[in-house]
Amino acid sequence: MTGKPSTRAHAEPLHQAGDTHEAVDVLVVGAGPTGLLLAGDLAARGLSVTVVERRPHRTSNMTRAFAVHARTLEVLDARGLADELLKTGSRLTGLRLFGGLSLDLSGLRSRFPFLLITPQYEVERLLERRALSAGVHFRYGTKLTGLHQSTDTVTAEVQDTDGTPDTLSARYAVGTDGVRSTVREALGLPFPGKSVIRSIILADVRLAEEPADLLTANGVGEAFAFIAPFGDGWYRAMGWNRNHQADDTDPVELDELREITRLALGSDHGMHDARWISRFHSDERQVPAYRTGRVFLAGDAAHVHSPAGGQGMNTGLQDAANLSWKLAAVLRGDAADPEALLDSYHAERHPVGAAVLRSSGALVRLAMARTPWQRAIRTAAARFLSLVQPAADKAMGMISGIAIAYAAPRGAHPLTGKRAPDLGLVEGRLQEMLRDGEFVLVTPADMPTPVSPTPLVHAHWTGDRTTVLLVRPDGYVAWAGERPDPAAVRAALTR
Repeated sequence: MTGKPSTRAHAEPLHQAGDTHEAVDVLVVGAGPTGLLLAGDLAARGLSVTVVERRPHRTSNMTRAFAVHARTLEVLDARGLADELLKTGSRLTGLRLFGGLSLDLSGLRSRFPFLLITPQYEVERLLERRALSAGVHFRYGTKLTGLHQSTDTVTAEVQDTDGTPDTLSARYAVGTDGVRSTVREALGLPFPGKSVIRSIILADVRLAEEPADLLTANGVGEAFAFIAPFGDGWYRAMGWNRNHQADDTDPVELDELREITRLALGSDHGMHDARWISRFHSDERQVPAYRTGRVFLAGDAAHVHSPAGGQGMNTGLQDAANLSWKLAAVLRGDAADPEALLDSYHAERHPVGAAVLRSSGALVRLAMARTPWQRAIRTAAARFLSLVQPAADKAMGMISGIAIAYAAPRGAHPLTGKRAPDLGLVEGRLQEMLRDGEFVLVTPADMPTPVSPTPLVHAHWTGDRTTVLLVRPDGYVAWAGERPDPAAVRAALTR
């Protein structure tokens, strides 16, 4: 990596990963995408990490998530994984949805102006490989049975599949263990919200007839259906019928999904040979606190919402990217104010989770529009977004994650808190500069590398731009100034 990182010594991890009978730096509960990215980030920064997962092994084909948005691809690009993931799926540059709603993704200001359709297990495969190579210790087939914390330690009681109990200790713990989070329950935190829609059928299927559109979706009042290709001959299909509200545990057959698809789309496209099929319900819930002392919640353990917009896995991965560098800075002794930095995880990500609940909820309610006035509202909304480009751009910016920003201090530069695009710099692309997991300082070519109290990568504009940017490890602008003096830059680095 180019640049001149600080030579300041880091606080050593408590011990090497893999020794689970002494305190590790971080215990991660749950080996889904959120937990895997978080664990890999922390281990790549020299910290000891143990991941415990109830499942005996990572699932190889059954998965609900299938959409990877532009901002998430940028997060993966900053870890050297995006280009490989792109080979596993199909790219959608436009979406045609219910009510005549059409959204163009090609105008997104990103290296990835599209939606990638690929199964969640492909994302997990890459993240697990990265975590293992960084030294993360995995304990599959291990469930959490108790969690306690003191002023400086988190103690977890676990049990292996054979019933053998064990006790693990860590300086911090993160629950990434899904909607039924045992970590959240152990903390005694509520999960307020409600069930939005019952008896959604999800399946991976083959089709005898290829749909005219790459992504096919529609709602007709009594039903809605969705079909999208993975690019390898398999399709993700989803359907819901207002008149058949079965329990999650009730049997489900492909014929039921075929009937829903014909009702909503006019054809089932010769659907056959489901490799798996499942029935589930969709909730809208969010925990009130993402941090309780030394324990954090991320992903579905912190927020869950409708599948509309495909934002679930993406939001969890971005939770992990936000939290990982903050935990690393505190554990390595690089944080000027450790408690304030850790508190900023909730302050920044809780509003994002709430916004995703609102946007996905609005989409699913539009899909479920039944009465004439509800469908009229849907048609009007679709027409408005089709005619008013700024509104459509804002909608796509939020769904894709590109437009997500964090609150900046009063009087800060307008770029502070905003996502930094993948800038072309003298040393390479910004996402490549971020692969060390450190802050990146972008300056004019004639500015010398400042003395920094924290590790730093120094990069330079290719042109004559005079703005100085300090970019956080998660790709957001921490500070910016227009040709600032060296003292202002040093003060920003210290903060």
